[in-house]
Amino acid sequence: MSTNISALNELEGFIGGCLVDSETGLMLASEGGGKIDLEAASALNTQVVKAKLSAMSALKLNDVIEDILITLGKQYHLIRPLASAPTVFIYLALDRKSSNLGLARIKLKSVESNITL
Repeated sequence: MSTNISALNELEGFIGGCLVDSETGLMLASEGGGKIDLEAASALNTQVVKAKLSAMSALKLNDVIEDILITLGKQYHLIRPLASAPTVFIYLALDRKSSNLGLARIKLKSVESNITL
């Protein structure tokens, strides 16, 4: 089992990130955080994932979530369910001024590929 998400620290504008079990809302791993309470973010972003899954089901969309992007005035928040374990997701918070969204999505995919549960 490997839940190492430390490579997220390499991203320009990195604020914090965590690996979350969406069935319980509990964090499995975390990095950084700054002013963001990653424990609370884990539980609250679980609700975001569940809401999107519910919407997809109601719309009869036969698809999976690749990632969810939330754009704030000063930050980007990315949520990426693991392809190998869709009930687990990576949450990433970035400073909007200094980050590159494209590179962040590539890094998230790379970090995801190294996680084994």
